[in-house]
Amino acid sequence: MTDEEKLYTMALTQLGYIAPDNMLRLIQEAGNGKAIFEQRFNIEELLPETTPRLKQLIAKDWSDALALAEKEIIFCQQSGIETLFYGDSRYPQRLNECPDAPVVLYYKGTAELNRQHIVSIVGTRHCSAIGIDAVKSFVSDLKRLCPDTLIVSGLAYGIDIHAHTQALDNGLDTIAVLAHGLNEIYPRSHYTAATNITRQGGLLTEYMSHSGIERQHFIQRNRIVAGITDACVVVESAKSGGSLITARISQEYNREVFAFPGRFTDKYSEGCNNLIRDNRATLITDAEQFLTDMGWQMDVTLTKEKDKGIEIDLFPEITDEQRVIIDALERYGDLQKNILIIKTGYDISKLSQLLFDLEMNGCISQLAGGSYHLVGKGY
Repeated sequence: MTDEEKLYTMALTQLGYIAPDNMLRLIQEAGNGKAIFEQRFNIEELLPETTPRLKQLIAKDWSDALALAEKEIIFCQQSGIETLFYGDSRYPQRLNECPDAPVVLYYKGTAELNRQHIVSIVGTRHCSAIGIDAVKSFVSDLKRLCPDTLIVSGLAYGIDIHAHTQALDNGLDTIAVLAHGLNEIYPRSHYTAATNITRQGGLLTEYMSHSGIERQHFIQRNRIVAGITDACVVVESAKSGGSLITARISQEYNREVFAFPGRFTDKYSEGCNNLIRDNRATLITDAEQFLTDMGWQMDVTLTKEKDKGIEIDLFPEITDEQRVIIDALERYGDLQKNILIIKTGYDISKLSQLLFDLEMNGCISQLAGGSYHLVGKGY
């Protein structure tokens, strides 16, 4: 995108409430906010099922929205904040699979958002000592067994902040997804942790700096927590709450969902136990089991052997057509078939045959959610 197209795309998000799926479809059809602005009086050509309210919003005067966008650009430049636009290479590629992905993200940090292994850890704000110990053990074992794992959570009280602080203490990068702009931190008591996270991970949000702290924003940000990861791990939850919303969205996005079980008498184990009972989450008790279920053990073995300088020749000779698929999986991480069609340019029939051959050769594996996973990098 040009700078002007980015400005108008940012302004698009400030016209008023537009459902994330509709906003994304507009960007997918038009390419950027400037194109939408130029077609604002006949927007139904981009989105045939446009509602009267959406037509009115798009056709309104954009002056105030553009002024906010210009102000935000200056704030980002002064504050070391990166703007990530849908379709850019730096944008979290896993979100490309999500029908309601944000069209703009604001990011302050150092971690690569397209790492090979990304997991969210979420749970109740009223966590117990048992829950804290579970997070501590899980994260420390991830560091030992899969040290390139990126930990994602929401910086909230309870399980969230313990997931972040344990990642920091163990030398793992961690991403905090915020429900407000990057000009403030909520809760304020987590300011020091947030500052440390910018040095060993990052802060990520879809909201501009002037955005207030509103209840619905916390619910909406859960889709980002779910969408940028490969799996969601729930550690303690009541029978309802934000972590269960994240788990549900993760399922809808075909992400793996795991839950630590708890005593049936504990109020804040009820949500996890129900997830497991209803087959909406896999029961886990440690990181080793998690890695096995995710199929990440081979990746870890290959990395360790390559670090030792041992040459590994696991795969047969790869054809040029197969290498296109492998390159896409290496660059973007696990991808579903519909995304691979876009990334490779192959039609469904050809792609299916190539995927089958690669899977038979042990080069890739298909995860439970339907995504294809690159087993190793010995080719």
